[in-house]
Amino acid sequence: MPGDVFETEAWFANLRAHGFERAPHRHWTCSLPVSLGAGTAHLHLMQQAPGQPLAALGNYYSCLYGPVGSAQAVGELSAQQWQAFAKALRQLPGGAVLRLQPLDADSAWLAALQGGLQAAGYWTDRFFCFGNHYQIVPQGGFAAYWQQRPSALRHSVERGRRRLDRAGTWRIDIHTGASTDVDRALAAYQAVYAQSWKQPEPCPGFMPGLVRTAAHEGWLRLGVLWLGEQPLAAQVWLVHGGKANIYKLAYVKGQDRLSPGSVLTAALMAHAMDVDGVREVDYLSGDDAYKRDWMAQRRERVGLVAFDPRSLHGLWAGGRHSMGAWMGRMVQRLPVVVKQKKPWAPRET
Repeated sequence: MPGDVFETEAWFANLRAHGFERAPHRHWTCSLPVSLGAGTAHLHLMQQAPGQPLAALGNYYSCLYGPVGSAQAVGELSAQQWQAFAKALRQLPGGAVLRLQPLDADSAWLAALQGGLQAAGYWTDRFFCFGNHYQIVPQGGFAAYWQQRPSALRHSVERGRRRLDRAGTWRIDIHTGASTDVDRALAAYQAVYAQSWKQPEPCPGFMPGLVRTAAHEGWLRLGVLWLGEQPLAAQVWLVHGGKANIYKLAYVKGQDRLSPGSVLTAALMAHAMDVDGVREVDYLSGDDAYKRDWMAQRRERVGLVAFDPRSLHGLWAGGRHSMGAWMGRMVQRLPVVVKQKKPWAPRET
């Protein structure tokens, strides 16, 4: 099975070119010691600034992190090879502390890397990053999925469609490849985003670069809901490896009554399930309440941190991390005391 869209060279190329407000101080493509004939695999790592830890090449634009390359190559690595890889990381600048995120907690490569780091002498720990809501596509595709959704959501979408009918001529366009229409769709997305409730992108070139990259790679599903010639809602989905990732969504502020975002989401969901034939739809990062209406499953993305106690910096950082984690656990165990207010009474004079 192909790797996740966030574990491809095309994703990392656009991230490096357009996704950092300040470019990383150093970047490494660290090859994994794969067996002959099994393909190639590597990790993209960075040091954001001098003296900082060795880290996954990523930031707030990254919804998942993992090795780029052949899944077979990664899966065939032995415990000794992972240990050797961990020892090699120790030699890189910042290698006394390693920080990778966000990760699939159930991935075999993560467990193997953590074991290799421990065998090489590192202290390791995992931490929570964010909740991830997703949906396994049921047999019967979108029709079956839609019947499983809460009635309030289904009725909201139906009301939105009726109100759009009364408001005028409307349509939904779904763009999937490199063409002149993609530039028009990108302009519509940017116009909607600018009129939405969302803050401006910290890296203005990232989304245009991602849309063009996704169109070239065949990942792009850019949906736009138009009322006449006005775009009311726009969403960027990335489809790869049998999974549809809901990456960015926005609608024009003040148009809530028409439910343009929900109507567009339902249309893209039907396209991903019935046309693309995906096995899974992923709402990516965040525990926003509305995602529970669209998705039936939830998992957690985690981070991995490792400290080399053989170096002063690793020993100090590891001790600080352990103390912080211990204090956090102690605070969680403290009883919650609700301080009651005294009844009001006139002040004596």
